[in-house]
Amino acid sequence: MAAPGAPPPRIILSRMTRDEAWQLLCEFTKSENLRKHALAVEACLTAYARKFGEDEQKWAVTALLHDFDYEIHPEAPDHPLKGEAILAQRGVSEEIRRAVLSHATYTGVPRQSLLEKALFACDELAGFIIAVALVKPHRSLAEVDARSVRKKMKDKAFARSVSREDIVRGAEELGVDLDEHIEFCARAMQTRAGELGLEGSA
Repeated sequence: MAAPGAPPPRIILSRMTRDEAWQLLCEFTKSENLRKHALAVEACLTAYARKFGEDEQKWAVTALLHDFDYEIHPEAPDHPLKGEAILAQRGVSEEIRRAVLSHATYTGVPRQSLLEKALFACDELAGFIIAVALVKPHRSLAEVDARSVRKKMKDKAFARSVSREDIVRGAEELGVDLDEHIEFCARAMQTRAGELGLEGSA
């Protein structure tokens, strides 16, 4: 029992699981497209975690939560600043919250850790890969490769909301070749094609 006047004991929060992160995402995000974006980024990030020998669950949680508040905070800088405060209330670790903040360049939080750099590198690219798959003849991720993505990146009218500069900068910050990065993410997303609704038509 704590002595009178002593500060309350610090509550140690258990680590958030992947399923808990998914439930939190779904609580705040009703849009199927936004949920699929989170799943796409998760596919890329967990594949990189495996490649780099990092904690796959931590990277999965980060991916699922990076845009969890976008539907309720669609304007910058509310997203992700106000969202980060919600994550803190829900017991999400500082490491993950910092990664969420750093994926938006306007927050002023520099990307330092491998997790932060990987999240930034995969975020815009995952969205762009989905956009490319949707205009393929069979609407399939299996039809997407680095060549087709690079070709669409040159078309400024295509998926104009996706920052080409961020895609290029992300690969540079992560220290990977852009074409290899695109291929890696496309292959990772192919393993989740069913969840993403991009298995393709017959």
